Amino acid sequence: MHYRKLQADSIFDGERLLHNQVLVLAADDSIEAVIPASEAGEAVQSFEGILTPGLINCHCHLELSHLKGIIEPGTGLVDFLLGVIEARRGPAIGMQEAMASAEAELYRQGVSGVADISNTTESVALKKDSRIRWHNLVEVINFKDEDAKEKLETYSAICKHYQQQNLPSVLAPHAPYTVNEATLKWINEKTAGEIISIHNQESNAENELFVNGSGAFLKLYKQVGGGLNPFAVSHKSSLKTWLPHFTNGQTILMVHNTFINEEDLLFAREHEKKYGLQLLYCLCANANMYIESCLPPIDLLLQYNCSIVLGTDSYSSNWQLNLASEMNTIRKNYPSITLEMMLGWVTSHAATAMRWNDLGAFERGRKPGVVLINFNEGALESTRII
Repeated sequence: MHYRKLQADSIFDGERLLHNQVLVLAADDSIEAVIPASEAGEAVQSFEGILTPGLINCHCHLELSHLKGIIEPGTGLVDFLLGVIEARRGPAIGMQEAMASAEAELYRQGVSGVADISNTTESVALKKDSRIRWHNLVEVINFKDEDAKEKLETYSAICKHYQQQNLPSVLAPHAPYTVNEATLKWINEKTAGEIISIHNQESNAENELFVNGSGAFLKLYKQVGGGLNPFAVSHKSSLKTWLPHFTNGQTILMVHNTFINEEDLLFAREHEKKYGLQLLYCLCANANMYIESCLPPIDLLLQYNCSIVLGTDSYSSNWQLNLASEMNTIRKNYPSITLEMMLGWVTSHAATAMRWNDLGAFERGRKPGVVLINFNEGALESTRII
């Protein structure tokens, strides 16, 4: 049998960095073994940097790729959302070309799997032919009880279309401030045991809305919802308000978590245990800097042993769709977080969360792809090798 042998300064196997080892691939690019360099023999291809399994992006909006550079950075979340709404009202000029370019960029940089937010069926054809694996999260938005039946039928039809094309798809709430209580309960019933997502505590205004019914989100409702706050004041944080609606063993990608605090984490841990949930704290550092100019309390998440994965968000809220760049931003602001830990977040930990048992690690029989991580003037860069 023909084998391909790869070596670099180190190999990250999905859990740890290994030195003086060689990665052996079978003819179909599946993993055969990781062996000591002294046993590898001849014809070993060498690289400078770190070889890792293919990367997994746990939060992206491919459909927003055509909005690159449209919305100014630093607006704050509410003005950013209003900007997206306004930009999407017109014709989606160049949408297909922009999605194709973004998909190619993700692939070149070594992404093997993506949890992608979908509002329409526009990305179906591209994803059917993609070399990337997609988990499609059809994003539900609904403010009013009287609109629920029509809205949920629409979203369910989008979800079904993905499924009919053999593209995994599930309904997911957009955010606590865009999905009313009745709709959250309905989604909970329909997604037992599924992998879903929700944008969580991306701005302090989100907490302010639920704690006392005030703040910047009232501007959003004035412009898109007639002026009235559609949500009851719970006198609790956003997380404590929405999380109790999920009780059916879901895996929940909680995205952003920029303004989460210790009380929220304690509450989440107890609720997770009580209802058999799996909570993943998905960080999109560059999008947080783009919109709110601040980062999540990653040190606090680590203190509470939270399961962390990374995403890029969209081109409407980021300068690039690049997980290496996300890690660079985290390294700069949290220098105590090791590269080995972050590589786990974007490989094996993410693959386990997404139930992609053939990705994420250099284990025999898996086919995760191979990525080279190297340093360019101290910054991480990623390039697909296989």
